[in-house]
Amino acid sequence: MTTQIPTSDETLRKDETYSLISSDKVQGTSIYNSNGDNLGEVDDLMIDKVSGKVAYAVVSFGGFLGMGAQRRALPWSVLTYDTNRDGYVIDALDDTIRNTPAADSEETYADREWGTRLHNHFGVPPYWM
Repeated sequence: MTTQIPTSDETLRKDETYSLISSDKVQGTSIYNSNGDNLGEVDDLMIDKVSGKVAYAVVSFGGFLGMGAQRRALPWSVLTYDTNRDGYVIDALDDTIRNTPAADSEETYADREWGTRLHNHFGVPPYWM
C-alpha cells in the first residue's frame, strides 16, 4: 500500500509527519536557549541548492514589534527540535549567540569563508563537509 502525497495546504497541515515539516511551518518557530529563554524566531531557511541540505536558519533576535531586531544565521546543525517547547533549542552560551558573525548581505550566505567562520564559532563542521 502506498501513501499519497498531500495535495493541498490543508491536507499537509493535517498530515504532517512526526519527522518531516514544511519550511512554511518552520518560519516563525521560536528559538530557545538551553535555559528555556525565548531568543527569537526563525525567519528563513537557507538550503543548499545542489546538495539539498539545510545550511542555515536565519533567526530574528531581540527587538520590539520588529524594530531593533537583529537577523543572524545559525548553522542548522546547532538547532535541536524540542517537542515540549514546540520550538528549536540551541545549546550555546549567550555570549556565543550574541557574537554570531553577521552576514553583510544575502550573498554572504554563499561565502564559504564566512560559512567556515560561522561554523567554527559554534564548534560544528560546515554543512558542506
